[in-house]
Amino acid sequence: MLVALILCILWVAFVKTVPYSDFDYYYGLAKQIANGGNFGDTYTSVGYSIVLGYVFMIFGKSILVGEIFNLLLTIISYFLMYSLLKKINISEIKRKMIFFIFIFFPANIFYNSLLGTEILFTMLLLLITNIYFSNNKFKYIFVGILAGAETMIKPGFFVFFFAVFLVEIIKNKKLIKPALHALIVLVLTGVVVSPMIYRNTKLIGEFTGVSNNGGIVLYINNNSQNTKGRWMPAADVENSIVLTKEYKKANMTEKNHMLSKVAKKWIKSHPVQFLVLGFKRLINVYFVGDDILFTYNKAGLSQGLQSMLLMYTNLIRNVIFLVGIIAIIAYSIKVIRMLIKRRSNELDSFSLYALIVFYMFTAMYFITEGQGRYAFPFIFIVIYFFVNWREFFKNPIKR
Repeated sequence: MLVALILCILWVAFVKTVPYSDFDYYYGLAKQIANGGNFGDTYTSVGYSIVLGYVFMIFGKSILVGEIFNLLLTIISYFLMYSLLKKINISEIKRKMIFFIFIFFPANIFYNSLLGTEILFTMLLLLITNIYFSNNKFKYIFVGILAGAETMIKPGFFVFFFAVFLVEIIKNKKLIKPALHALIVLVLTGVVVSPMIYRNTKLIGEFTGVSNNGGIVLYINNNSQNTKGRWMPAADVENSIVLTKEYKKANMTEKNHMLSKVAKKWIKSHPVQFLVLGFKRLINVYFVGDDILFTYNKAGLSQGLQSMLLMYTNLIRNVIFLVGIIAIIAYSIKVIRMLIKRRSNELDSFSLYALIVFYMFTAMYFITEGQGRYAFPFIFIVIYFFVNWREFFKNPIKR
């Protein structure tokens, strides 16, 4: 942990990353919040910027303060990962292997120079997972509150209650308790995000959720001009709705609804193209590690060093992700077979949880957008399957 932390500190100290794109938006909004400004215009989720804004308010508004905050979150994540590995049923050597790979995984070092949602979101996910696998009698209350915090950062996390429900109904073969636990998580998630929903609704003048980003993401990633499953300018879509007078006059929520409606209409009329784009998006998430480019943007590194870092990080990432995802697919088949044989109670709880959370993220990215940085929150899950790959290929039926 100490060696890994030193590497993180050295990276932050010597690589002066300049925020751009989404990261520049988060940084600018955080400074605005620190100065007493508002929480944005509802365009996107602002949970990370709110937290960073209050950090700026206390310690000063600078990139360095944000990077030091990242380092603190990274240390917390180390301890949370260590704690989690003590809770799950694996051998000591595998615990050490998973932990070693996790703390030295390139993205977990390089992302410390980015002012983005990933490190905070992942730390909270590790905290949720730790609490969920604890014996705390109030754990579903804590999980619900933290799931609400996660939803403020990434609105798609609102469905986490359903992941809890699936894990418990598959494992325990009972309905009432899983439904009750999921309901507790759902209600408390809703309670946590309700002030932002109220604020956004009051600002726009009609019911508005945590953010209005869903429509534009769905629109630019589901159209006949998008061939790569990645971001593209909305104006480049054929007969783009964003160029119409009606769209330009609409408020943020109306725009969100308009974009969603057009995107869903296209998906229904182009099912095959949508499926092809979906799998392209997943390839972008899992195996195109260009997210590393964000971590040294305009830092003055030589072209040769940049190329070397890109090759090095992609080699490690792709080896681990390829084996890990193959193991996930094998375990998925194993789970299905155990369900058919009505022996799902014999499944390992954490493996089942990790599988369902992985698919929760995967389903969101299949529908919306593919970027290498979207894989960051479930790196620890893929590493877990990578290290345990042999276990997931064993026949669950034969004893």
